[in-house]
Amino acid sequence: MTVVLRAVLICVSILLTCYVLRKIRHAKMKIEDSIFWVMFAFLLVGFSLFPRLADFVSRMVGTYSTANFIFAFMIFILLVKVFFQSVKISQLERRVTELIQTVALDREEDQEKEEKKRESHQK
Repeated sequence: MTVVLRAVLICVSILLTCYVLRKIRHAKMKIEDSIFWVMFAFLLVGFSLFPRLADFVSRMVGTYSTANFIFAFMIFILLVKVFFQSVKISQLERRVTELIQTVALDREEDQEKEEKKRESHQK
């Protein structure tokens, strides 16, 4: 792994960590979600500080270069994250739909009760 790639990985990791911490401080991100990004940054730093580890894993996997392995590995991790986010979004959309339906039914019941009260007062 070249020195330039190592420096880029360290800089990106530091910037990512600072950005995530700022989002947490301003309550724009949940701590549970930020753990992934901080661990992602530490992984980048780990590969940067211990390039022989990345070289070893790269040879084990069979990639032509360490840089290709790192980029492919990071893309894989991000795709897994996107998949789990998609599952989470689908669950939230289902819950929102159920809540909307429940609220609509409750409002309908309230309107029916109001109409019955009006009818009973008019008699």
